[in-house]
Amino acid sequence: MTLHTGRHFLQIPGPTNVPDQVLRAMAAPTIDHRGPEFAELTLHLLDALKPVFGTAGPVVIYPASGTGAWEAALVNTLSPGDRVLCFETGHFATLWQKMATGLGLDVDFVPGDWRHGVDPALLARRLAADTSHSVKAVCVVHNETSTGVTSRIPEIRAAIDTARHPALLCVDTISSLGSIDYRHDEWGVDVTVAGSQKGLMLPPGLSFNAVSEKAVAASRTAALPRSFWDWHPVIEANRRGFFPYTPATNLLYGLKTALELLEAEGLPQVFARHARHARATRAAIHGWGLEVLCADAREHSGALTAVLMPPEHDADKVREVVRERFDMSLGAGLGRLSGRVFRIGHLGHFNDLTLAGTLAGVQMGLRLAGAPVDEGGLQAALDLLSDEPARPAGEGGRV
Repeated sequence: MTLHTGRHFLQIPGPTNVPDQVLRAMAAPTIDHRGPEFAELTLHLLDALKPVFGTAGPVVIYPASGTGAWEAALVNTLSPGDRVLCFETGHFATLWQKMATGLGLDVDFVPGDWRHGVDPALLARRLAADTSHSVKAVCVVHNETSTGVTSRIPEIRAAIDTARHPALLCVDTISSLGSIDYRHDEWGVDVTVAGSQKGLMLPPGLSFNAVSEKAVAASRTAALPRSFWDWHPVIEANRRGFFPYTPATNLLYGLKTALELLEAEGLPQVFARHARHARATRAAIHGWGLEVLCADAREHSGALTAVLMPPEHDADKVREVVRERFDMSLGAGLGRLSGRVFRIGHLGHFNDLTLAGTLAGVQMGLRLAGAPVDEGGLQAALDLLSDEPARPAGEGGRV
């Protein structure tokens, strides 16, 4: 086994690199989660999370992975046999619909090619045809982590409104929150699902639901079984700064520091930084003569980019070479994309030199794996980073 020096390059699209400040915050002694100091921390966090989600409403925190937040979104708002409209935009959208089916929901799963996001026009036609309003919820993955495709949530909301349909809008932001512009209230989202291990720059272990008034109202009559995931005991306990279960105390310490880092940089600058690094990554891929999996320029992800390899070349071989020779992890192709793509994560705690090193490692790995690439790809990315300096705080994204 090769002995590597220096830090491992973790360039998968999550879990992402955790800032040293966050790691140090998590190393603090655990406090009494029923005491006044913890109550003060909780109330601060619940307030500080709201701008990140773009909401004035409640944000529910669970000691769980993003999968738990998926389930919470469904069981709090729906009843057995309810019809749900889901879209096959990638591996994680597929897993969410499988969960919905397993919970006893009637899932209408609209097929997709894994290269495009949700088609707002198709959604509008589907809902316009549903004159009985049998569809109770529309479930969309904002940023599909398996493909690097970002669905256009404002247009999806507009499609629902155009159809004058009362369905709830549930959106997975697990790999977009804190990386890509997102506005729960403004975009009319009813339940936003999120996790801690990507744009929020924490280890896995926390998940979130941001909930609208409409979603809270739906939860009062929803009949799917729920106990741990029930919003109401959490929201009630949160009013006093507590939880109805033992919280992940030290992860909450880290969350406080991570939110401070996002606030210090400014969300508009955070979004602009991610978009710029995504452009540089795509410049390298095009310079190599390879193809970005996302086929619609309007839907390119700011958080990650999936690289489509030529049919005769194995993406996993590239990943293996890069890992063994350069101590860098790239994301694997998932589901139907296994062996066909590798994914470059450029989200979270990240800067120009980290991206430059990442792309250099990918270029060397492609050459060593025998892929036919033009080695001008790295230079194309470096030229973009040099010619397009980071925007000053306050430009790009939400003000």
